[in-house]
Amino acid sequence: MRSSERRIVVTGMGIASPLGLGVPHVWKRLIEGQSGISAIQSFDVTDLAAKIAGQVPAGTRAEGGLSLSEWIPPKDQRKMDRFIHLALVAATEAVEDSGWMPEDEPSREATGVMIGSGIGGLQTIYEASVQVHEGKVKRLSPFFIPSALINLASGHLSIKYGFKGPNHSAVTACATGVHAIGDAARLIMIGDADVMVAGGAEAPVCPLGIGGFCASRALSTGFNDTPERASRPWDRDRDGFVMGEGAGVVVLEELEHARARGAHIYGEIVGYGLSGDANHITAPAEGHEGAFRAMRAAFRSGGLDPTDIHYVNAHGTSTPLGDDLELEAVERLFGDAARQVAMSSTKSATGHLLGAAGAVEAIFSLKAIESGVAPPTLNLDAPSRESPINRVPNTAQERRIDCVLSNSFGFGGTNASVIFRRV
Repeated sequence: MRSSERRIVVTGMGIASPLGLGVPHVWKRLIEGQSGISAIQSFDVTDLAAKIAGQVPAGTRAEGGLSLSEWIPPKDQRKMDRFIHLALVAATEAVEDSGWMPEDEPSREATGVMIGSGIGGLQTIYEASVQVHEGKVKRLSPFFIPSALINLASGHLSIKYGFKGPNHSAVTACATGVHAIGDAARLIMIGDADVMVAGGAEAPVCPLGIGGFCASRALSTGFNDTPERASRPWDRDRDGFVMGEGAGVVVLEELEHARARGAHIYGEIVGYGLSGDANHITAPAEGHEGAFRAMRAAFRSGGLDPTDIHYVNAHGTSTPLGDDLELEAVERLFGDAARQVAMSSTKSATGHLLGAAGAVEAIFSLKAIESGVAPPTLNLDAPSRESPINRVPNTAQERRIDCVLSNSFGFGGTNASVIFRRV
């Protein structure tokens, strides 16, 4: 990611989240301190300990809500799981925002897609398994398999716009979104593409998804009557994360390619780091050593120092163990610079979007640079431990933000960090 190499910038952004659709609408709600978490009403939660989630609201596009018929023809909707629906909605916004819709063959061959998911078509798999259990195997849809496959989000977008460059997907649990963006940037850097549409999508809010995470005791269960209070990173009363659905997609572009066509530039990717815990399938290593090394690798890849960072968008899921370990890792890496940086967890407003989280939070990071506003950590009323780091409790803060670090960590000990800077 050093300046001597092909430089990669972001020229388009799109989002579907529990705060709504459309980057301007979602960002406004985020910095106003609104929550997108609500009671689950789409299926029976009587037997589930967790009864809340972050769900993309229904409504028209103009209202910031989701009406699929505005985005995808009904005959095509049936061929896709909801995570693909959300991916296409966010990607369509991102592509339209970028203004990059090539019609000549060389440009299409230089444009690729990398949209990932942590789980993929969970709702589709759940419904098909019920059919099989009920003896209706012959009634399975011929689109069952392709509607559930993770790489079909990239596939459908490639077909929609005729993008013929790299067609790829990342699948690294909750680190997927950052890995997709970072790996796509590297494809541009080595010359495999000039433009990449990259991000993550997830739709896990179904009986199987909620039930599975309830079984692992990972979800918040103590705030079912007050959903907006449930996601509370670093707060002493946190009791687990809140499941969410959504998608975040960005258009990445080689800098000179973007300048040549007069594209709007949101920021530049100047650092990207990856690591593995080699420790446990769900629990972070002691001191969150893996997170520390991923962040350090991001700094090294960009020739940066912690003093360059003005804001950190934390992984911060609202789990009793993970939050404080990430905080410890950031404090250790930043040293004296920890007193100058702001760090918040936007999952306090959206819930945890699993494979989509890192891409949605990358967009929030870029908006922080554009607006000079650090979004708040909602429900941070009584921190479980003190820290020199300003965690932006409950209210957004205006401040100088030229360079941002965003973290995402996933099951299996996979860690990813990305750094964006103002151009």
